[in-house]
Amino acid sequence: MKPGNPIILALDVPGYDEAVEIVKKFSGHIEVFKVGSGLFTSSGPKIIKQIHLMGRKVFLDLKFHDIPNTVAASAAAAARLGVFMFNVHALGGSGMMRQAAEAIRKTSLDENIDRPKLIGVTILTSIDQNALRDELGIGLRMGAEVRHLAGLAYNAGLDGVVASPEDAENIRSHFGKDFLIVTPGIRPSWAAADDQKRMLAPREALRRGADYIVLGRAVLSQPDPLKALERIKEEISGLQR
Repeated sequence: MKPGNPIILALDVPGYDEAVEIVKKFSGHIEVFKVGSGLFTSSGPKIIKQIHLMGRKVFLDLKFHDIPNTVAASAAAAARLGVFMFNVHALGGSGMMRQAAEAIRKTSLDENIDRPKLIGVTILTSIDQNALRDELGIGLRMGAEVRHLAGLAYNAGLDGVVASPEDAENIRSHFGKDFLIVTPGIRPSWAAADDQKRMLAPREALRRGADYIVLGRAVLSQPDPLKALERIKEEISGLQR
């Protein structure tokens, strides 16, 4: 089933106090907030606890990528924090992803806590076809590589993937309606692109099969962020089901 509100708001700010103010401002409009590496490094678990105290959910976006045992320990720690969802890099391989999935399953059962959603990052939206080939040394076309990594995540028991909205339709057609697709690289036509290279507008991303769309600067950098968010929600309203 599609989420009632597919928008995840990214707390891409440097400090705890600023993040809390954003959550306060948007808590009546947003259910899930993304805590990334910058905010988590500066604020630690207390920002997650505070968001939970405010009745909202957390997508912990730390993109774990290490040897399997290390990632499994990190996954168990994320589960204990009570986050709604977190991610690992699919390029870490099947063994790493399987151990992470098993770690959160075991931790959740042993400690009687809700199991978080675990999703695999495919290829960052800042990477284009030229960078994929010339810098990362991957010879497959972008769509084929993303589908391959999504397949590894699917077979490792993950709940879904993070992928460019351009790849959502490709993933959905191969892995079915229950495989979560979370798409960054979302930019309304009236917002700046910043460092993203593979982007789509919110409505088009959802039409192609995304379950969640991640928005940050496209909302928060606007003169009236709440008005910008409402404008986006109006644009996508006909696609929610």
